[in-house]
Amino acid sequence: MSIQTVDVVYTAVATAENGRDGRVASDDGKLDVIVNPPEEQGGSGAGTNPEQLFAAGYSACFQGALSVVARRENADVSGSRVTAQVGIGKTPDGGFGLTVEISAAIPNVDAATAKDLVEKAHQVCPYSHATRGNIEVKLTVA
Repeated sequence: MSIQTVDVVYTAVATAENGRDGRVASDDGKLDVIVNPPEEQGGSGAGTNPEQLFAAGYSACFQGALSVVARRENADVSGSRVTAQVGIGKTPDGGFGLTVEISAAIPNVDAATAKDLVEKAHQVCPYSHATRGNIEVKLTVA
């Protein structure tokens, strides 16, 4: 589902220099990081990388979606944690693709409720909307 321009309430702006081996910064200066390929991809691993940044954004966004769903369901998600694992690898056509695993630990609800909340959060989260049908996203409850 796409959104209309009039629906946008915030736009983040970031600029990369030298791609995966350089620097990424937001226009407001709140984010300014060195990026380098990880050692597993032949890089120095000295800085962060796009996959870590994507994992950080997705986990934070998903945690927010989980909180929205929990309020609607009157569920207690205090103390919960969401971890995103983002993998990168070659695709059969010679390009590169991503995989994601979202793992949520929700200590104040039973396993069935936690699973239900995570599945509903996946329907609400903007990152999940953006990735749906594009990359494999696996959901687990810790």
